[in-house]
Amino acid sequence: MAFTKRNTSGYDDALICEAQGLDALRQALEQADVREVRVPRVFRVSADALVMTRIESFPPTPTTLAMLGAGLARMHRLRQAAYGWPVGNYIGLSPQPNRETENWGEFFVRDRLGFQVGRVADGAVRGRFAEVLERQGERLADWLNRHCAHPSLLHGDLWSGNALFGQDHAWLIDPAVYCGDREADLAMTEMFGGFGQAFYQAYDRVYPRTEAYPAKRDLYNLYHYLNHYTLFGRSYRPGCERGFRRILELVG
Repeated sequence: MAFTKRNTSGYDDALICEAQGLDALRQALEQADVREVRVPRVFRVSADALVMTRIESFPPTPTTLAMLGAGLARMHRLRQAAYGWPVGNYIGLSPQPNRETENWGEFFVRDRLGFQVGRVADGAVRGRFAEVLERQGERLADWLNRHCAHPSLLHGDLWSGNALFGQDHAWLIDPAVYCGDREADLAMTEMFGGFGQAFYQAYDRVYPRTEAYPAKRDLYNLYHYLNHYTLFGRSYRPGCERGFRRILELVG
């Protein structure tokens, strides 16, 4: 059985990028010998439609949540060649520019936070956020580099709506892939309520989170709060403000 996803994004290559992301995740999961986490198989893709595996989903259980946590951790343990990604793609309804680099901190500050700050419509807010990055960006990048061990392949948009569950496995859908600090994926899982204790316990058994994770969670989710602020409005501004306060607490 197949499911057809239509392109409603406004970007001609959005589904093509999604198919490439699904393929990258599939290859990484296979390389890590993860069988309990799956991605839909792509049958056909064009500018208009993505035809892929139809998923029969069930409510998550502690067992399937643990499968997702352990499988994600094993995928994250794979050391990738560089940070970033060879081509631009999309994060939800927004462009996500990419490049490949050995400097994770600079990439996150410039290509993630800087890009999103430049899209903020309110000029006063945009200017204030941009000033923080201009003054503190180099120190923030250095701090991030000190607390990131290696590039991992990231799903990139790992909120609860992008993980589905079968009876004995989990599925990852709608990726925004790139290579970065693995804890950026974990941060996103907590942005809208979290994946449950079984998920985090299973992840930590395979690849424990670092002591810096609580601070990094606010920094990495700042990227997503900025994106949501641009797309959906002022209800996401407090999350942005919280993230910039965290920057100032750490390196200001």
